[in-house]
Amino acid sequence: MYKKVFKKGQSSRAQSSQTQGPIVITRDQHPVSRQDISSNALKVLYRLNKGGYDAYLVGGGVRDILLGQQPKDFDIATNATPEQIKALFRNCRLIGRRFRLAHIVFGRDIIEVATFRGHHDSQQAQSGDKKSKQSEHGMLLRDNIYGTIDEDAERRDFTINALYYSVADFNIYDFANGVKDIENRVIRLIGDPETRFREDPVRMLRAIRFATKLDMTIEAETEAPITRLAPLLDNIPPARMFEEFLKLFVSGKAVANFEQLRAYQLFTYFFPIVEQALSAPDSDNLQALINLALGNTDDRLANEQRVTPAFLFAAILWYPLQAHINQLKASTQLTPQDAFFAAYHELMSEQQRSIAIPKRFQLPMKDIWILQDKFYKREGKKAFKTLEHPKFRAGYDFLLLRAEVEGGELLELAKWWTDFQQANPDTRSQMIKSTSKNTSSRRNTRRRRKPKSSNGGQRQPNNH
Repeated sequence: MYKKVFKKGQSSRAQSSQTQGPIVITRDQHPVSRQDISSNALKVLYRLNKGGYDAYLVGGGVRDILLGQQPKDFDIATNATPEQIKALFRNCRLIGRRFRLAHIVFGRDIIEVATFRGHHDSQQAQSGDKKSKQSEHGMLLRDNIYGTIDEDAERRDFTINALYYSVADFNIYDFANGVKDIENRVIRLIGDPETRFREDPVRMLRAIRFATKLDMTIEAETEAPITRLAPLLDNIPPARMFEEFLKLFVSGKAVANFEQLRAYQLFTYFFPIVEQALSAPDSDNLQALINLALGNTDDRLANEQRVTPAFLFAAILWYPLQAHINQLKASTQLTPQDAFFAAYHELMSEQQRSIAIPKRFQLPMKDIWILQDKFYKREGKKAFKTLEHPKFRAGYDFLLLRAEVEGGELLELAKWWTDFQQANPDTRSQMIKSTSKNTSSRRNTRRRRKPKSSNGGQRQPNNH
């Protein structure tokens, strides 16, 4: 398929990574079929065409089909304005200030429709024009300048995303040699890399995500400025960084993305406290726990099992939390419980400046952490209460990871809770009695007063 495409493309015109008008790939030269496209996306494409507008399936939907993958999202680009789109679809809602978009809602399925982007005038943008605005660093704060399909293709980030499929003639329009880069498995920015990264620093994260997701390599010129421009991520709102965290770490490629983020010095803009701890000489346990948690998440997603970001946050932040708790215990008179909550609030307050973690994930993360202490308390009815905790399973899974990292006493504790879950009621009661007896014995040993010597009532040294 690729040989046929490139033979036609090369005979029609020479292309660079800059858009100069599309290579037209006809229906008999590509594998994209309407059978690969969701019925709702097709409805939107046909209605826009029927309304007199141009409309194309664009970007990842086309790219993934060419790669032999099933697209998860079907995005559409059109020359209709957001208001014109809304007039055609009663199930449409307009969203976004930075980029005005139309969402066509079919139950849980949402088809995103964007109007072709035009070129913004940088002087006009910086002067505060209502449609376009840039920051002092060159980042686009608002960008509602509309244009032609050619301009829209130039405004796309990577060549592999500047692909447009039309249901009007079933052709693919390749504006930046994206099909060739797909064949060569290369991630390449359209335009000057520094300018494009400054326009939207999140493109650095997208380059890594596409490279790991599609098993591709970031092209040398695209890669070159990433580490130097990494500090631009400080200008990205924490809420948007949270969305990027989900795409990077809850997509099935968490381990690979973690490694790449650290290699390009980008991880620190997600977790500055953790990056500092990872750079310390005694970070082996932290590194191991993060790798285990990320690998566990990738495996669960591969097996189509549920995952929660709360579990990842708990693992990534666990050792920095413990370090802060120990510091408070050493420098204050706080009880262990008060030290935990003081450390928790300080840690989360600092972390929220980088990633805006929603409360729906903060609360279960805190429960996972609190359960780690409860697992030690098994006397009387405490073990049964812990077992009935709504987040017991997540806390137990976290205990297993910690035991794998630290070994020793944690392995024994993890085995006890594994056996306790599988035991019948009589065996559970016996396990608790045995644990209570051992705990009581240890307490009595610690509290037993040693005999006094005749010399000033001083205790004899412990020679055990």
